[in-house]
Amino acid sequence: MTSTSSTNSTSPFNRKAQHDAKRIAILSEAARLFNSKGSRATTLQDVARELGLTKTSLYYYVRTKEELIFQCYEVTMQRQHAIMDALDKASLSPLERAGDFFKSQFEGWLSAQTKDDVHIAAPLEIASLKPQHRKAIETEYIAMFKRLRGYLREAVESGEARGIETTSATRAIIGATDWVFHWLHQLNRDEVLDAADAAWDIILHGLSAKDDEYISRPLVMSSDGDRPAQGFDREEQHRQKQEAFYKAGTWFFNRKGFNGASLDEIAEHLNVSKGAFYYHIRNKEDLLFACYQRSIAMVQRIDSQAMRADGTGLEKLDETARRVFHAQNSDTGPLIRYNTITALPKARRKEILLATEDADSRFDTLIAEGKLDGSIRDVNSLLARRLMAGAINASMDISLWRAISDLDSAAIEYFDVFYNGLLPRKSARENNS
Repeated sequence: MTSTSSTNSTSPFNRKAQHDAKRIAILSEAARLFNSKGSRATTLQDVARELGLTKTSLYYYVRTKEELIFQCYEVTMQRQHAIMDALDKASLSPLERAGDFFKSQFEGWLSAQTKDDVHIAAPLEIASLKPQHRKAIETEYIAMFKRLRGYLREAVESGEARGIETTSATRAIIGATDWVFHWLHQLNRDEVLDAADAAWDIILHGLSAKDDEYISRPLVMSSDGDRPAQGFDREEQHRQKQEAFYKAGTWFFNRKGFNGASLDEIAEHLNVSKGAFYYHIRNKEDLLFACYQRSIAMVQRIDSQAMRADGTGLEKLDETARRVFHAQNSDTGPLIRYNTITALPKARRKEILLATEDADSRFDTLIAEGKLDGSIRDVNSLLARRLMAGAINASMDISLWRAISDLDSAAIEYFDVFYNGLLPRKSARENNS
């Protein structure tokens, strides 16, 4: 007679296997809801209802929503490292490993939609986790980052890739894939794998249609700093106070997430009384919404400036991206990171996403212009735009990832992978042959 301890893992009498299967189902459903609704709008009751469980049954596996978010992110990081472990064992070149890891982000999303695999939570709200949980996820995220950067460094050292700034390129590539879960649903499922190949082709070969490396032209940044309101101009004083609130709010939301940011802490940071602060800001949701509106308005001004500029489509695209990069990393900004978008209620989230889509669509215009003037090769404009928008969102606090001596040089190095690609340019190969 077979003992319980030796019962096959697929047997309905194997309690550990059954427990693990139920836990996986819970984390998968939670990940799906977090990705679509956001963690703030998702309750434990929602997860239980979708799985046909009672809330009491769910408590057997997880006690709080924060614990559930942490476990979902743990699974995400474990999945990323497992993919890399398999790639490291395969007979692949460094760039092939980097490419397969990049495309696995598309493949994982598709497998979850077809129910061939579990849903994996996008780790958007790491900043709002408890300190010990945040540190654990950040440690695994940084380890993943270093592994991908290692692939690129190996490729550069072997001559398989151009001489790129690998930290910037890695950050840009990861940022480009962070949001695939948000926009891949716009494609037919049978188009997703082709989109993954096309997106990696952009990373490999770049957008530039020329044989030589694209060289960014000088960028003149104007100073738009606010001057103190003069005399009794109360309307301007009010505007400047609101601007200070929104800048501080953006800073705190970006670093602490929606749940971690405190209105009292923001008021203290600005050295204003709580009464004065709450006179202008009713609640945290209103502040977050205003921070998104401010960031979109800033990007729209940058886009309009690019539309009026001279130059090729690629030059305008480059300058637009660099100006947004400056806004993200200078006293002008910061811009809000979209990691907090799911904290907004559905109606407000939809409004912000529509406005963002309208602003991002300017990239389509510049890419189309570049195709016509011969500066940009024939690529999928939607993919190019999505990749760059993701990278721009991830460009905040670049100084935390690498030393910065000149902000515009850092911006040029950051976006270089999108214009010149990873592979040596044709002219360089010919000169070396």
